[in-house]
Amino acid sequence: MREEHLGSNLDDLLAEEGLLAETEAVAIKRVIAFQIAELMKQRDLSRTAMARRMDTSRATLDRLLDSSNGTFTLQTLERAALALDKRLRIEFA
Repeated sequence: MREEHLGSNLDDLLAEEGLLAETEAVAIKRVIAFQIAELMKQRDLSRTAMARRMDTSRATLDRLLDSSNGTFTLQTLERAALALDKRLRIEFA
């Protein structure tokens, strides 16, 4: 580790390296995928049943649940929320 980073926090290091936004996006995607999977488990919903509730394909749901795949739309998130009797809330912090 370079001395210039001693005592700094991880966010500062990632920002200096130009990786902060990408790292945060990956973390958010993982949280979303985890939350949807947990809610499906709590409701005993298979992927096929969830896709049917969302009125979408199983492939679309698989992309949404794949924490390494960031290709999903807000519409897909909204469909997932509705299928799980939840509301989608997005905010800037």
